[in-house]
Amino acid sequence: MEAILAIGIGILTASGVWLLLRPRTFQVIIGLGLVGYAVNLFIFAMGRLKPGAPPLVKSGEVDPSAYADPVPQALVLTAIVISFALTALYLVVLLTARGITGTDHVDGHEPE
Repeated sequence: MEAILAIGIGILTASGVWLLLRPRTFQVIIGLGLVGYAVNLFIFAMGRLKPGAPPLVKSGEVDPSAYADPVPQALVLTAIVISFALTALYLVVLLTARGITGTDHVDGHEPE
């Protein structure tokens, strides 16, 4: 399970970085989204992948099988909301820049 998740995170990160290096702005936005998804999966995986593993509580005080570590889940939920808002902002800036310059290339020139 851990190997599959690590490979998936690696593929998402590699694809995102490859798209970040592309000249078109829309591809850069998609690359940022993929890198964001990879980071979210990484944070979520830090909350332990073993089913039934006890959370961060002392073993004598509560029944750890009834609880899960809420911190990675809260971080991922917050990151999803922030990335959605940033993607909307990026798209507005992209459409505005395309309307002003007439192209969506980073350097402002169409390829020949």
